Amino acid sequence: MIFLHAVGEKSVSLDLYIQPKAAKNSICGLHGHELKLAITAPPVDGKANKAVISYLAELFDIAKSSVTITSGLQSRHKRATLQGVTLQEAGDIVHRFL
Repeated sequence: MIFLHAVGEKSVSLDLYIQPKAAKNSICGLHGHELKLAITAPPVDGKANKAVISYLAELFDIAKSSVTITSGLQSRHKRATLQGVTLQEAGDIVHRFL
């Protein structure tokens, strides 16, 4: 999966495209070479970024503190790093939604 990269032994990064103000939080598929996430929060005052962190933490069953948006804080195109998840585990979880 081109949007998923191993960062360490138990750490991965995801290239994301965010659709804010959606009806529900969900994985929508692919947007080019990025994983498209629909997020209910609006893109104001960091609300969408917080919602992305919360959704990814819930999806991958990790703590919110283990999710970091490493680039794209002011953009729909983001890169998030997940600590405590292997490349195989992340691929298995995402694959269920694609």
